[in-house]
Amino acid sequence: MNELISLELDDCKESMSKAVVHTESELTKIRAGKASPGMLDGIFVDYYGSQTPLAQVSNINTPDARTIVVQPWEKTIFGAIEKAIIDSNIGLNPQNDGSVIRLVIPPLTEERRRDLVKKAKEETEKGRIAIRNIRKDTNESIKKLKNDGASEDEIKVGEAEVQKLTDTYIAKVDHLSELKEKDIMTV
Repeated sequence: MNELISLELDDCKESMSKAVVHTESELTKIRAGKASPGMLDGIFVDYYGSQTPLAQVSNINTPDARTIVVQPWEKTIFGAIEKAIIDSNIGLNPQNDGSVIRLVIPPLTEERRRDLVKKAKEETEKGRIAIRNIRKDTNESIKKLKNDGASEDEIKVGEAEVQKLTDTYIAKVDHLSELKEKDIMTV
């Protein structure tokens, strides 16, 4: 196979792999009724005038399946952390006892579970779309290699390989979706 086509396939595989990882991280942010430190990813605290990720100003852990404990490194930022959690709109109320902030995860209703499954399916679809866009871009790049001396057969083989990669990575995204859906619907 043409060396340039091989390079395109390597780039394609790397990009698709990143798309799967991104989809997985987005699915992790959807809470399934179980406490996870990842639920607080994306929350920034006003720390001495600059927006700092919560994980960089505190320890975050989960002592049990329904509780997240945030332990700030400085007593002065308790209020800023509480405000950031409330403003983040993740539906959790911080409880400050002076040494740690507890976040109790309420049990999910059947309706809320269905909404979360819908949200997970939307994220999964975004992942599939990203992979299909990578396929389209890679196929266009491979077709352009005809000008650089790649034969019709090599281009066809390259496109077939891209389709195999696409199918493989979409199956991975679908598998993540199934796991997340099962996780959400488990009471």
